[in-house]
Amino acid sequence: MKTLWRWTKRLGLLAVLLALSLSAPVIYVETMCRGNATPEPYRALIEPAHQRPETRTLMTYPEWYIVHAYEDYAEVLRTGDPHDYAYLRGIGGFWSSLCALNEESSAYGEVDGATKQMVYVIGVSFTAELALKAAYEETLGRVFAVIRGSEHSPLDQISARQAADYATFLQQVPWYKWPFRDDAEELSQEATSALRDRERNIALGLEYRAKAAYADLIEQAVAQVGADAMTLRMIVRGASEAQLQDLDGVSVIQQRPEGIEIETPRYRTLTHLLQNMAAQGIDVVEIAGNDDILLTALSKTPTAPGSIMSARRQGFRDYRHLIGLKVADLAERLRDMQGSDLRLEHIHDY
Repeated sequence: MKTLWRWTKRLGLLAVLLALSLSAPVIYVETMCRGNATPEPYRALIEPAHQRPETRTLMTYPEWYIVHAYEDYAEVLRTGDPHDYAYLRGIGGFWSSLCALNEESSAYGEVDGATKQMVYVIGVSFTAELALKAAYEETLGRVFAVIRGSEHSPLDQISARQAADYATFLQQVPWYKWPFRDDAEELSQEATSALRDRERNIALGLEYRAKAAYADLIEQAVAQVGADAMTLRMIVRGASEAQLQDLDGVSVIQQRPEGIEIETPRYRTLTHLLQNMAAQGIDVVEIAGNDDILLTALSKTPTAPGSIMSARRQGFRDYRHLIGLKVADLAERLRDMQGSDLRLEHIHDY
């Protein structure tokens, strides 16, 4: 009984230390990453039912950071191994960007509690996932890779392709809808007798099945509270109703003194749509009742005009820049990118 009690205390202490480690970044962001700017007053044009909180254009980036992290990981796997990815740098990048955006949010208004809770939950989950992955891939995973030699095994190649497909999938669809069990089954079916394949089949199979179980829980929770809207409204000018109706996914709502109110898809589709509209000379007046928006762009240079922060991408030889600007300046900024060193990556809606 004494031995059992001693081990129970040790496990309890370990659980406390783990909880403190995972919550430390949240405490730091809440206490040390606060801005003091005063939001500029703005009177929205779109009716309240179709308005979204402006701070969410900043707070959508942490989710997209995770999307980008998987994209970076897939690029590293394309020519390298899992242990070549800098996991701690990936974790630090999430929290440092959230810190910068939390400071910047004071100029946009107060971030609502539900959004903060969501960002912190995904941040802690992402941190735990990468920490566990690093603990394995930097030790046992690396040993098996060394034994394998420089040539990738069949499951190395398959897992690299799965990672790339997953990164692409995340650009438009929530992560919990990915068929992790199918990936695990594919590894099982394609595994050869090579030692590396047997190790990948066990290690990644366990990872995928654990993610599948967690995804089931998240999907059930989302079903109870309801998924976020897949469309938003904006006001544009410089185009006719017929021209706008020819754009995929666009519905014309009404003519207004300020322009034409339309409804559009969100997420990655919206980025391509806004880029297309800008190329056609269409300007945006307001999006979801807001006059500020965030975008990310890529370039070979470490800084970009107007960037909130910039960071080097893993696996790529370029930098990502987080740029805040007025909605009214968005189309012109997109047109200016044509032929420049700056390349649009994503426009963050709300």
